[in-house]
Amino acid sequence: MANLKTGEADDWIKSLIQESNKAKEFSYCPYSQLQVGSALLTEDGKIFSGCNVENACFYLGLCAERNAINKAVSEGYRKFKAIAVSSNLEDRVIPPCGACRQVIREFGDIPVFMTKVDGSYTMMTLEELLPLSWGAEYLEELDFPKTV
Repeated sequence: MANLKTGEADDWIKSLIQESNKAKEFSYCPYSQLQVGSALLTEDGKIFSGCNVENACFYLGLCAERNAINKAVSEGYRKFKAIAVSSNLEDRVIPPCGACRQVIREFGDIPVFMTKVDGSYTMMTLEELLPLSWGAEYLEELDFPKTV
């Protein structure tokens, strides 16, 4: 876990992307060969990273984004400022999969920085990536028992 003092916007974005690139080096991807890393920035400047971990039973693999989020949540964090995703794809950015978009959505509409190997990126909000998404507010409208 890294710690980031939020200063100039470009500086924290570059740092977040660098941490995401570092994380992808730890990917376990013997089947797809697609290395993916992610870095999640908390509101107080801590960065949690994660990588993809594949499994021979494909459905049991875990994406980099969810690994980073699970690490942060397991250490008590719930409020996030941004997330970056990087891969070893040369010619395009890597977007979060649908499951990761929904998990990110659980914690708010944060910017998602999708990067290329050369360090360039595209930023989209979670709302742009997952419009009309399902969230806890729907359960509240249904008067669903709250457990959190």
